[in-house]
Amino acid sequence: MSRIAATFEALKGQGRKALIPYVTAGDPFPDATVEILLAMAEAGADVIELGVPFSDPMADGPVIQKASERALANGMTLKRVLEMVRAFRERNNHTPMVLMGYANPIEHYGPERFVADAKAAGVDGVLVVDYPPEECQTFAAQMKAAGLDPIFLLAPTSTEQRMAEVGRVATGYVYYVSLKGVTGAGHLDTAAVAAAVPRIKAHVNVPVGVGFGIRDAETAKAVAAVSDAVVIGSRIVQLLEAQTRDTVAAAARGFIAEIRAALDTLKGA
Repeated sequence: MSRIAATFEALKGQGRKALIPYVTAGDPFPDATVEILLAMAEAGADVIELGVPFSDPMADGPVIQKASERALANGMTLKRVLEMVRAFRERNNHTPMVLMGYANPIEHYGPERFVADAKAAGVDGVLVVDYPPEECQTFAAQMKAAGLDPIFLLAPTSTEQRMAEVGRVATGYVYYVSLKGVTGAGHLDTAAVAAAVPRIKAHVNVPVGVGFGIRDAETAKAVAAVSDAVVIGSRIVQLLEAQTRDTVAAAARGFIAEIRAALDTLKGA
């Protein structure tokens, strides 16, 4: 059983929902990323998504676009991202780590080499925004053979056929993008999310995490009530951007602790 599957199984047994924060590797301070990851894990993050900076992040809004730009200006590469995961694993061997990004850096690195190096570094899953399931079966098979989970996105516009395609190849969890548009969009409709999750679950047999538009404890709790996990990205990136090098890890810890406490009020509900 993968570290991600084991985490979700344990949470289910406890009647708890998963908290999945996202941060961009190398932003806002490249030497602080590992501290931020450790702080979020200690504060209650169940799975962490670590963004691989890319120059053309087409699915991301201005907040994460700018984070990628800053990280690239700070010299971030896919190799350095893997080094960060390795450093995280030296102090935390239980919190699942998912790399989230785009196909170009992986293609440039070499998919087979990437899978091997990601496994060796301690990565648990990979979400490639522009790898649709029907076009990455070889890559997904390579990941599964290495014990890594290929994770896919679904959206309000996803057809039943696309959900079925994702259900055939996805492991770990699926990430439901709750809004049309790019990351950081607003106007979260929890009723629409509540209607969408059962449709997805009819086609996939892994947990469903919901992201986009979750900015505080109230919205996180509302989404967690109708899903298996909440994913929070732009709000955390925004928060960290406003910090100094000395305060950035503590800010991450405080925010995650607040969200974790809100989600845990749902326990047994």
